[in-house]
Amino acid sequence: MAPKIAIVYYSMYGHVRKLAEAEKKGVEAAGGSATLFQIAETLSDEVLGKMHAPPKPTDVAVLEDPAQLEEFDAFLFGIPTRYGNFPAQWKAFWDKTGKQWSTGAFWGKYAGLFISTGTMGGGQESTAIAAMSTLTHHGFVYVPLGYKHTFALLADLSEVRGGSPWGAGTFASADGSRQPTAKELELATAQGKAFYEVVSKVNFA
Repeated sequence: MAPKIAIVYYSMYGHVRKLAEAEKKGVEAAGGSATLFQIAETLSDEVLGKMHAPPKPTDVAVLEDPAQLEEFDAFLFGIPTRYGNFPAQWKAFWDKTGKQWSTGAFWGKYAGLFISTGTMGGGQESTAIAAMSTLTHHGFVYVPLGYKHTFALLADLSEVRGGSPWGAGTFASADGSRQPTAKELELATAQGKAFYEVVSKVNFA
């Protein structure tokens, strides 16, 4: 039975969504399929307006209840960093997963990460490391990107590029004006493909 993959992300300015779409493309290139979900917003329209955040896409379902994820086997989580950790929107979502934690609903399911920061050194690796605590409490099996399929990309220093062996990534710039580059999207696609190739070997029956 093919694993059911969910790509779950929060994106204020659209950077993480672009990575999520590239991850989905990679999953599909490996022969799988994935469902996109966006994390619910916690900020008011007034605050978002002052931050010049564009409207959220209407073609991606908003994940209101963690129970919606229980039917899936594996997850790619897209996280924009706030001070080297989860932003409030992601934290609010995880704070609603008490039932899944106590019942072990996510135990043994697989998870990978991709991350956006405003600047270099802004916390792509620290956010991934911080996420390990949440993944561990739920019993997720973490699948890092590693270097096997992406050594050339990760070792390429010819241009500024987000991402690490922890997962794909992008730099949005302090004002959110920088968009994911072709290499960052290539890395995300490679992660989606490699992630599916790993979890497709697992018997989820």
